Amino acid sequence: MSEHHETRSELTFVDRHIGPDAAAVDTLLSTIGVSSLDELAAKALPAGILDALTADGVAPGLENLPAAASEAEALAELRGLADANTVAVSMIGQGYFDTFTPPVLRRNILENPAWYTAYTPYQPEISQGRLEALLNFQTMVTDLTGLEVANASMLDEGTAAAEAMTLMHRAVRGSANKLAVDVDVYAQTAAVLATRAEPLGIEIVTTDLSAGLPDGEFFGVITQLPGASGRLVDWSDLIAAAHERGALVAVGADLLALTLVTPPGEIGADVAFGTTQRFGVPMGFGGPHAGYLAVHAKHARQLPGRLVGVSVDADGSPAYRLALQTREQHIRRDKATSNICTAQVLLAVMAAMYASYHGAAGLTAIARRVHAHAEAVAAGLSGAGIEVVHDAFFDTVLARVPGRAEDVQAAAKQRGINVWRRDADHVSVACDEMTTDEHVAAVLAAFGVEDSAQRAGDPASAGIATRTSAFLTHPAFTRYRTETDMMRYLRSLADKDIALDRSMIPLGSCTMKLNAAAEMEAITWPEFARQHPFAPASDTPGLRRLIADLQDWLTGITGYDEVSLQPNAGSQGEYAGLLAIQAYHEQRGDTGRDVCLIPSSAHGTNAASAALVGMKVVVVACRSNGDVDLDDLRAKVDQYADRLSALMITYPSTHGVYEQDVADICAAVHDAGGQVYVDGANLNALVGLARPGRFGGDVSHL
Repeated sequence: MSEHHETRSELTFVDRHIGPDAAAVDTLLSTIGVSSLDELAAKALPAGILDALTADGVAPGLENLPAAASEAEALAELRGLADANTVAVSMIGQGYFDTFTPPVLRRNILENPAWYTAYTPYQPEISQGRLEALLNFQTMVTDLTGLEVANASMLDEGTAAAEAMTLMHRAVRGSANKLAVDVDVYAQTAAVLATRAEPLGIEIVTTDLSAGLPDGEFFGVITQLPGASGRLVDWSDLIAAAHERGALVAVGADLLALTLVTPPGEIGADVAFGTTQRFGVPMGFGGPHAGYLAVHAKHARQLPGRLVGVSVDADGSPAYRLALQTREQHIRRDKATSNICTAQVLLAVMAAMYASYHGAAGLTAIARRVHAHAEAVAAGLSGAGIEVVHDAFFDTVLARVPGRAEDVQAAAKQRGINVWRRDADHVSVACDEMTTDEHVAAVLAAFGVEDSAQRAGDPASAGIATRTSAFLTHPAFTRYRTETDMMRYLRSLADKDIALDRSMIPLGSCTMKLNAAAEMEAITWPEFARQHPFAPASDTPGLRRLIADLQDWLTGITGYDEVSLQPNAGSQGEYAGLLAIQAYHEQRGDTGRDVCLIPSSAHGTNAASAALVGMKVVVVACRSNGDVDLDDLRAKVDQYADRLSALMITYPSTHGVYEQDVADICAAVHDAGGQVYVDGANLNALVGLARPGRFGGDVSHL
């Protein structure tokens, strides 16, 4: 850790982005009464966990980190990684679609620090603009799904499906523990459902639900609309049959398709979930994207996450606030029904404003164009004698090409197009907002079909336009058609918020990390933004190098052996890490370990995550200064020695202190056969000083 910044005219990245300069640091040190930052660290941290510097004066684990780059150098390096990628035409689908981000939204939301530096909207008095935008998001979702209540976004479609599963499980009172999942649900969604169901003892029965609900007692049913294969099914009869047998039904619905297709709420579905990615949010190699979850009003109190409500302020004016927060894990802790802590606010705002900018007519026009291109693909294939598997589809056409799927995929690739090979005999082609007539002709050529270039006049008559109800009639979705109007609307909302563009916000240790403009710039580059997560590896060597480098650097910084970048929130990192600890015990045949010790000062998500992986939470007392009470910890370790699975501890602690006993705390848990989960929300305060993977941590999230 450097004592002073270099004396030169050109300021470094550190100078630009870490507030105190050399003079301020000197003032700080003299006020505290130490001579250097190293002396300060030595006094603040327990001696037993401090890393000894190498002969070169570098902290262990940091030897292989590259030299610090300037902003210009970092952007040049990112440009090199971007140039290594290939931006192909994506016709893969499977829940991820190319989309056009209106520049007025990109510049005024995604690239605007008034939006991207704002703290999570817990304080309504400084969040009225974002809360209004999130209320628009909720309105958009309820209108399109035909349900009555939606939350203010989820982390992604997979976790939204998992929350739909647990919501139905809670709402159906009875002994049923089976969930029926349609075989045509997206593979990534099915994988998340399987992971989340196991610790809760939920049995998943995967079957073709278009043939009806199988025998047995089910609490819930999950289908996809349209399915992963592109198939459009009218689920009305299935929903009625499920209800007769006491089960609830959740539908993973594509919001763009719902501008044409009868929405889930109107055919009796109890829950709708999905992603809002194709509403102007780039694919970004898989995320982040805002998911959604909607229910009927009778299930509103079961809804996880946040819900924006309209209230009245002291002057009698309308005011927005987060409602129903008593269900949140910060209050209910191990009694919480979800560990969802945050949401994709920025991207939910993007999706809501995309809907606002286009309105009902604009979204429907985009959907019709998408469907027209899919119809053209199907017509071209059928005309050439190639079997189109499904009669009803929205954007994705499944073709049967016995033994030729790999060849068709390769031929499409030669033409700059990625399609989806489902198996050796089937290829699916997905159309989206960015699909053109030229793309249709090229993909047909990959099948060996000469395109007639004749396009249907009005695709609305193709048998899928069954929606009759109006949607997006609120003024928020009818007023802002010009760029000027939208720009002014976004400015008026931002003016109702406080973000880092106008003030320091004295809140939150784990959320307030400002991304520099130079770090944000590259996320809109098409070489990164327009990459499908299932694109061939040959298209994304630059992205994969970036990911691998980050994993390597983080393993060095933390002292762990491996790093996964998959969890998409701290709460999901906790969940994944606790599952890893449980799997470790099970692999060793130590199956009776189910107790998780958590200090009373911990983040509420810790207890909620432990409960969701099936652990029994035991609270450890803290001293009056906030530190873990070591005597109580040792007593609890002794009491639950045979059942102890894990201790979760935040370091530095939630109250901002390097607890002196941390090594002893970890050792006590290890001696009893347990594992230590170090919540890394405050890792910035350890970098270059100490590594959780070396002072006793077994698993962490960052």
